[in-house]
Amino acid sequence: MKVAFFSTKSYDKEYFDRFSENGNHQLSYFDATLHANTAPLAKGFDAICLFVNDNADKETIQQLAANGIKLIALRCAGFNNVDLNAAKEFNIKVVRVPAYSPEAVAEHAVALILTLNRKTHKAYNRVRESNFSLEKLTGFNLHGKTVGVVGTGKIGQAFVRIMLGFGCHVIAYDKYSADEMKAAGVKYVSFDELLHQCDIISLHCPLLPETHHLMNKKSFHKMKNGAMLINTSRGAVIDTKAAIDALKNGQLGYLGIDVYEQEEKLFFKDLSDSIIPDDTIARLISFPNVLITSHQGFFTKEALEQIATVTLHNISCFEKELPLENEVQ
Repeated sequence: MKVAFFSTKSYDKEYFDRFSENGNHQLSYFDATLHANTAPLAKGFDAICLFVNDNADKETIQQLAANGIKLIALRCAGFNNVDLNAAKEFNIKVVRVPAYSPEAVAEHAVALILTLNRKTHKAYNRVRESNFSLEKLTGFNLHGKTVGVVGTGKIGQAFVRIMLGFGCHVIAYDKYSADEMKAAGVKYVSFDELLHQCDIISLHCPLLPETHHLMNKKSFHKMKNGAMLINTSRGAVIDTKAAIDALKNGQLGYLGIDVYEQEEKLFFKDLSDSIIPDDTIARLISFPNVLITSHQGFFTKEALEQIATVTLHNISCFEKELPLENEVQ
């Protein structure tokens, strides 16, 4: 099949070319992000491959269908950027990579916790300037702390196992409890109870209508004063302006995010020589107790290999009219 890749980076081309050496598919790479204005680039292709910040809304999908696209292959787990009703209306199948090295994202969440807590990023910068002072670098022991996990899918479970290894008391909130987690000693509680009890909360839930702004003004008010919040799921799970207010009044003690509500305008781009018009992220960056990374939780060799192999498998199954095990319904 002829496949057009949108939002392509050097690592996408490297890994997809490596794992498509048998030449079953013709892969073409575009730097452009998919939206209504760039949809004409897909003309002449059978399928397109998208990432998290591409926008396959109804107008875009209508154009894709007119250009002969029959398949949208997401090289990520999330699918909130695709209008599934429009895809169904125009007979375009949607497939995804439901899990790719969940340990990669879970380990990054832990890295955010450790960095925020022990302030290693600040210590590193100090030492480079020959400042060996320990002033204002005080952290806290993770051992014995109560950690709340929102969402115990594969990534959430990987995160739980790591935190149990630190000697933390782990509680969880999910519509569907996991027997393996309960057997490991994880207690499932209500969302409000989790907010009230936890020293650290880590979000590992998908972005759905019911999880949009799950962390809002009311949620922050219910959290333990000075607690830490980590988000490696989707940006809009947090109401960013409410988070800023919680940081300003001290209710939220630490914030570590690898995702951001308006990240499609910022992340995966080098804007070091630009003036960023987004006042919200500029305000976030100004807080000393906030750590932001640009959606790199997935970014390991193992995850990139899995993304490439599963995506290509999905495309091959569609071409051969085999069952689409990773179809988004």
